[in-house]
Amino acid sequence: MPLTTYNHVPIPSFMYGTAWKKEATTGLVLQAVEAGFTAIDTANQLVHYDEARVGEALLQLAQQGITRDKLFVQTKFTPINGQDHRLPYDARASITAQVQQSFAGSLAHLHTDYLDSYVLHGPYSRRGVGTEDWEVWTAIESLYDAGKTKMIGVSNVTADQLTLLCAKAKHKPMVVQNRCYAAFGWDKEVREICQANGIIYQGFSLLTANREVFSDPEIRAMAARHDATLAQLIFRFAMQVGMLPLTGTTNSQHMREDLECERFNLLPEEVAQIETIGL
Repeated sequence: MPLTTYNHVPIPSFMYGTAWKKEATTGLVLQAVEAGFTAIDTANQLVHYDEARVGEALLQLAQQGITRDKLFVQTKFTPINGQDHRLPYDARASITAQVQQSFAGSLAHLHTDYLDSYVLHGPYSRRGVGTEDWEVWTAIESLYDAGKTKMIGVSNVTADQLTLLCAKAKHKPMVVQNRCYAAFGWDKEVREICQANGIIYQGFSLLTANREVFSDPEIRAMAARHDATLAQLIFRFAMQVGMLPLTGTTNSQHMREDLECERFNLLPEEVAQIETIGL
């Protein structure tokens, strides 16, 4: 079942993330789509992503008949503090120009003339929303207003920053993508702001950031009751609390298994148990 943002754009309920895949990126995106993923996440940031190799996969998929309109493609603008020396824009240019240059580069890498979702990889400020943040968000809003991306969002954002963006931006974010820790109630505060504003919350590192959860005997017993893998259990939990999970698995069997997590439902008390396990 696809999810829908407050601006009424549907988004698949599970996303394949391409961080840290390097030269394996193209092959892994092909495997993910073959397994059944229709949403792909990347970024124009060579430290952690290879956006051009995602584009190579999209070209090959198009040749197989899986055309661009059948896939949901999300990429990001990464500020200078998140880049290495391989910048996708002119470091001396204004932030607005940097966004425009990075976006144009993303379209070229991905062999497309539009994006489904364009995300600010993280605010410039650690706290609050500063002048640079408003400039970058205004530049991203302009791409949305021009119809070049169907939705816009922000990643690595705090509850306070998201509250300010929702209150003062021309267009509040349509998606939020955060690392999700059980120890913080699975980012409960940010998720609640998203829910109140019709924003889709995308959770990443659901498995890698929460390894201690998997050793919990009650969680293992719950997975066994549902004849599910531990990964399936966590992804199903995420979906049932209204989250869009990301997986970055490099194992094609795990890709298929992860997508099968929708075949069972957790009981309300099981959802509550997982939601509070790290607290």
